[in-house]
Amino acid sequence: MFRTMLGSLLALAGAVAAVWSPFRAWYGGRHGSDIRVDDLFTGVGVTPHGAALLGSLFLPLLFAALLAALGVLLRSRPVVALAGLVVLGFTVLWMVRQAQFSHSLTAGGDGLDTGVAFAVLGGLLMCAAAFVLPGRNRPLRYGEPDLPVDRGEQPYPYDDQPPDGTTTDTPPYGLAPYDPAPYDTPYEPPSSNR
Repeated sequence: MFRTMLGSLLALAGAVAAVWSPFRAWYGGRHGSDIRVDDLFTGVGVTPHGAALLGSLFLPLLFAALLAALGVLLRSRPVVALAGLVVLGFTVLWMVRQAQFSHSLTAGGDGLDTGVAFAVLGGLLMCAAAFVLPGRNRPLRYGEPDLPVDRGEQPYPYDDQPPDGTTTDTPPYGLAPYDPAPYDTPYEPPSSNR
């Protein structure tokens, strides 16, 4: 229960940080919501052209946040981890493209700013949540016991003899020995005297 709550809080905090990051400055005072997502996949790199909100870095980060929320609802560790990797992947891809365009990548001042830090933090929080979440329990198959049975505590559950090879005259667990005598007499139907 504690791991579920902690993992859910980490995943949701990471999703909030990732969605908030495009509204912060990413590089040189330019917000992530002004960077076109198309620029990440072209050969030129990040261009100075503006972008609509749903055509900017906000779109993949919003998708990752929704994926993280879905993973929390389904209690699915792989889905939450995938959301974190999407955020980190797009952030690293943006850094590579920005370095190609500006021929350098610096931090502070006119360089990397708080938006990148929030995106990286959000991705790391989601990945940490994937490790903390306990995940869903596997459904039981027909005939499978509800709880795992520890058979090591029983002296010798499947055999009448102890495992060290010694023999005993009495069966284990204090059961009376099998006496076949009552069952050896043949069945005789009752006689009818009429």
